[in-house]
Amino acid sequence: MALPVPVLKAGYERLIRPVLFASYGGDPEAIHERMIEVLAGPGSDPRLQAALRRLVTTAGRPTQVAGIRFASRVGLAAGLDKDASAVLAWRGLGFGFAELGTITAKGQPGNDRPRVFRLPASAAIINRMGFNNPGAEAVAATLAARGVYRGNGAAGMPVGISIGKTKIVPVEDAVEDYLTSLRVLAPHADYIAVNVSSPNTPGLRQLQGADELRALVTALVAEARTLAGEHNAPLPILVKMAPDLTADQLDEVVEVATVSGAAGLIATNTTLARSGVSPTEAGITTEAGGLSGAPLSRRSLEVVAHLANRTQLPIIGVGGIMAPHHAMAMFDAGASLVQLYTGFLYGGPALAAGINRLDLARVNS
Repeated sequence: MALPVPVLKAGYERLIRPVLFASYGGDPEAIHERMIEVLAGPGSDPRLQAALRRLVTTAGRPTQVAGIRFASRVGLAAGLDKDASAVLAWRGLGFGFAELGTITAKGQPGNDRPRVFRLPASAAIINRMGFNNPGAEAVAATLAARGVYRGNGAAGMPVGISIGKTKIVPVEDAVEDYLTSLRVLAPHADYIAVNVSSPNTPGLRQLQGADELRALVTALVAEARTLAGEHNAPLPILVKMAPDLTADQLDEVVEVATVSGAAGLIATNTTLARSGVSPTEAGITTEAGGLSGAPLSRRSLEVVAHLANRTQLPIIGVGGIMAPHHAMAMFDAGASLVQLYTGFLYGGPALAAGINRLDLARVNS
């Protein structure tokens, strides 16, 4: 019997979160690293997972997107499980799918620390991580060790993998860099997310330009078909875009994604804008990096609605989903699925459970 959502919410926000946020000297990245270590270790134990699924998860609304069946419409966004080590833990925390990474072809340390800044009064985070990850080969080995392969359900849910450009690779060589990651990681992914929208890798957002994006997505889709062979469905390729694009630029991405054979869109990544931040935290907004959390709610919803009016491609809505009604607004705007990152850190497992419960209740009402 799952615990009531208000009980989960109160337990996390009043007991767990204050201790969590104060640990390790309040260093958000150190706390994150320790959380992943716990989830990758004891948090992935099958017995604990079984107990968590009884206590935390609630049935969600099943759906099929890009040929993949999802038991619920709430997923984990890329950025939380960068090295895929906690892949077996997310189902027990209420998620219906998880997107791992972002992964680059070669391992890299990311940007200098400190690079994560919490804005609690704004329910937000600024990060400039810079795709810190162990590289595609290491992540593939991690997933193989955990028995996670495309379509086998070993993680208890579909698994997406976000891939990005290696920092030291010039933009003009980006296509082959992404293809390297795709070839290595394809056996372990149910879909691939193409991250061309992080603000924390120099030159990356240039790949959202029409010509650059067309070349990249066309090559990835073609390679996915080659890897699948004649008798298997190609691995779906989804494009993740920035919230800072203009309406015309969004339309351009939609057109390119459609003609290039992309299977869907993910909207949105973090933003360079700083609107919506509490005046008490204005000093932190001078930190470089992408802003996520509550200040992004309105813009990410606007982008999803704009895209849904211009394409039949499925859309995964992400950005500023801090409460169940935010997810419902995303669904109403045209999103097929939603993902959580900052909302999960501030709201805990109750957020995914609350979305699942409300989503299912609306179907049954």
